[in-house]
Amino acid sequence: MTSDRLTLVDWRVRVADLYARVRAQADPLDGHRLWREGRAELFAHHPQSPTERWETRDSVPYWPYDPRWRFEVPLLDAEPAELLAPGGDDGTVTLRRTGRVDLPGVGSLDVWWLDQYAGGVFVPLKDATSGTTSYGGGRYLLDTAKGAWLGGEDGTVVLDLNFAYHPSCRYDPRWICPLAPPGNTVDVAVEAGERL
Repeated sequence: MTSDRLTLVDWRVRVADLYARVRAQADPLDGHRLWREGRAELFAHHPQSPTERWETRDSVPYWPYDPRWRFEVPLLDAEPAELLAPGGDDGTVTLRRTGRVDLPGVGSLDVWWLDQYAGGVFVPLKDATSGTTSYGGGRYLLDTAKGAWLGGEDGTVVLDLNFAYHPSCRYDPRWICPLAPPGNTVDVAVEAGERL
């Protein structure tokens, strides 16, 4: 195993640990502060962070935390679908629609299962800020293959749009990321989470 692969393992462990510490916070605002600090540390110092086009390496810009963007919603049934997305060195990534969520005031989003690449729940988002004040390809709300999970129980999912973050391809051309398909596109301007 090469040194690069070991640093990738370390990066994934640190991200999963960060989300575990976020979930342990009683107040989502405290969890969000912890998440921002942890991401800033990874961006500034970890060799596996996507930083080739990173402008400052000191901070990631975010909108202020707004509790109105936090939802715990049931995972609803959805018509099965499959998407093939380019995955760079990982080949083609197969996304299988496993359900959907309805976010009040935002809209419906498809919930995908990453069929390979460690498997996991994947919820991207493209909204009215995409291409203006956030990355044009959208942002990620959940990517459990990378440890990004905010919780949920008894068939519910926590989606806190304040934790929306840009995919790695926004920062570094060596990454090829699956982007938000039409079922993950809404007309609302989600001024929450990471921004340009």
